[in-house]
Amino acid sequence: MQVIRAAEAPRFRLPGVEFAGLAAPSRGSAGLCTWKLTVDPGVRGDAPHTIDRDEVFMVLSGTVQVTPDGEKLAAGDAVVVPAGEPISLTNLGEDIAELHVAITAGFTGTMADGTTIQPPWAQ
Repeated sequence: MQVIRAAEAPRFRLPGVEFAGLAAPSRGSAGLCTWKLTVDPGVRGDAPHTIDRDEVFMVLSGTVQVTPDGEKLAAGDAVVVPAGEPISLTNLGEDIAELHVAITAGFTGTMADGTTIQPPWAQ
Protein backbone atom coordinates (compact mmCIF):
# COMPACT_ATOMS: atom_id res chain seq x y z
CA MET A 1 0.00 0.00 0.00
CA GLN A 2 1.24 3.48 -0.82
CA VAL A 3 -0.20 6.61 0.79
CA ILE A 4 -0.11 9.85 -1.19
CA ARG A 5 -0.55 12.78 1.19
CA ALA A 6 -2.26 15.82 -0.33
CA ALA A 7 0.52 18.12 0.88
CA GLU A 8 3.18 15.90 -0.72
CA ALA A 9 1.47 15.17 -4.05
CA PRO A 10 3.54 16.34 -7.02
CA ARG A 11 2.08 19.48 -8.58
CA PHE A 12 2.11 20.53 -12.20
CA ARG A 13 0.88 23.90 -13.49
CA LEU A 14 -0.46 25.03 -16.79
CA PRO A 15 -1.86 28.55 -17.20
CA GLY A 16 -4.79 28.78 -14.78
CA VAL A 17 -4.82 25.06 -13.93
CA GLU A 18 -2.98 22.98 -11.33
CA PHE A 19 -2.74 19.18 -11.38
CA ALA A 20 -1.96 17.45 -8.07
CA GLY A 21 -0.86 13.92 -8.94
CA LEU A 22 -2.43 11.24 -6.78
CA ALA A 23 -2.53 7.62 -7.99
CA ALA A 24 -0.25 6.74 -10.92
CA PRO A 25 2.22 4.01 -11.84
CA SER A 26 5.10 5.99 -10.26
CA ARG A 27 3.05 6.28 -7.07
CA GLY A 28 2.04 2.65 -6.63
CA SER A 29 -0.98 2.26 -8.94
CA ALA A 30 -0.28 0.10 -11.99
CA GLY A 31 -3.78 0.32 -13.47
CA LEU A 32 -5.36 3.63 -12.47
CA CYS A 33 -4.42 7.31 -12.49
CA THR A 34 -6.14 9.98 -10.43
CA TRP A 35 -5.39 13.61 -9.80
CA LYS A 36 -6.96 16.69 -8.29
CA LEU A 37 -7.51 19.53 -10.72
CA THR A 38 -7.76 23.13 -9.52
CA VAL A 39 -9.08 25.57 -12.12
CA ASP A 40 -8.80 29.33 -11.66
CA PRO A 41 -11.79 31.60 -12.27
CA GLY A 42 -11.95 32.83 -15.85
CA VAL A 43 -10.17 29.82 -17.37
CA ARG A 44 -11.77 29.10 -20.72
CA GLY A 45 -11.08 25.88 -22.58
CA ASP A 46 -8.61 26.27 -25.39
CA ALA A 47 -8.52 24.10 -28.47
CA PRO A 48 -9.99 20.74 -27.45
CA HIS A 49 -7.84 17.66 -26.98
CA THR A 50 -8.79 13.99 -26.91
CA ILE A 51 -7.79 11.02 -24.77
CA ASP A 52 -7.60 7.39 -25.91
CA ARG A 53 -9.41 6.07 -22.82
CA ASP A 54 -12.63 6.95 -21.00
CA GLU A 55 -11.96 9.75 -18.48
CA VAL A 56 -14.10 10.53 -15.41
CA PHE A 57 -14.36 14.06 -13.99
CA MET A 58 -15.91 14.47 -10.51
CA VAL A 59 -16.66 18.06 -9.47
CA LEU A 60 -15.77 18.85 -5.86
CA SER A 61 -16.46 22.60 -5.94
CA GLY A 62 -17.30 25.30 -8.45
CA THR A 63 -19.10 25.17 -11.78
CA VAL A 64 -17.43 23.81 -14.91
CA GLN A 65 -17.97 22.63 -18.44
CA VAL A 66 -15.71 19.76 -19.48
CA THR A 67 -16.47 19.35 -23.18
CA PRO A 68 -17.02 22.10 -25.77
CA ASP A 69 -20.79 21.59 -25.92
CA GLY A 70 -21.14 19.82 -22.57
CA GLU A 71 -23.53 20.43 -19.75
CA LYS A 72 -22.87 22.79 -16.85
CA LEU A 73 -21.57 20.71 -13.92
CA ALA A 74 -21.60 21.67 -10.24
CA ALA A 75 -20.26 20.21 -6.99
CA GLY A 76 -21.30 16.57 -6.64
CA ASP A 77 -21.74 16.05 -10.39
CA ALA A 78 -19.60 13.69 -12.44
CA VAL A 79 -19.20 13.16 -16.17
CA VAL A 80 -17.68 10.27 -18.11
CA VAL A 81 -16.02 11.50 -21.29
CA PRO A 82 -15.71 8.55 -23.70
CA ALA A 83 -12.39 7.91 -25.40
CA GLY A 84 -11.93 10.12 -28.45
CA GLU A 85 -14.47 12.79 -27.39
CA PRO A 86 -13.15 16.38 -27.32
CA ILE A 87 -12.22 17.80 -23.91
CA SER A 88 -12.01 21.53 -23.25
CA LEU A 89 -12.30 22.50 -19.58
CA THR A 90 -13.92 25.84 -18.69
CA ASN A 91 -14.53 27.31 -15.24
CA LEU A 92 -17.99 28.86 -15.56
CA GLY A 93 -18.01 30.38 -12.08
CA GLU A 94 -16.36 33.25 -10.26
CA ASP A 95 -14.54 31.00 -7.77
CA ILE A 96 -11.86 28.34 -8.07
CA ALA A 97 -13.24 25.00 -9.28
CA GLU A 98 -11.87 21.71 -7.97
CA LEU A 99 -12.29 18.29 -9.56
CA HIS A 100 -10.98 14.77 -9.15
CA VAL A 101 -10.13 12.98 -12.37
CA ALA A 102 -9.74 9.22 -12.91
CA ILE A 103 -8.52 7.31 -15.96
CA THR A 104 -6.84 4.03 -16.82
CA ALA A 105 -3.04 4.20 -16.53
CA GLY A 106 -1.04 4.35 -19.74
CA PHE A 107 -3.39 6.64 -21.64
CA THR A 108 -2.30 8.99 -24.40
CA GLY A 109 -3.67 12.44 -25.09
CA THR A 110 -3.78 14.05 -28.52
CA MET A 111 -3.61 17.83 -28.56
CA ALA A 112 -5.45 19.99 -31.12
CA ASP A 113 -2.27 20.27 -33.21
CA GLY A 114 -1.92 16.47 -33.40
CA THR A 115 0.89 16.22 -30.82
CA THR A 116 0.53 13.17 -28.56
CA ILE A 117 1.45 13.31 -24.89
CA GLN A 118 1.51 11.25 -21.73
CA PRO A 119 1.15 13.91 -19.02
CA PRO A 120 3.67 13.84 -16.15
CA TRP A 121 0.93 13.88 -13.47
CA ALA A 122 -0.28 10.49 -14.78
CA GLN A 123 3.08 8.72 -14.96
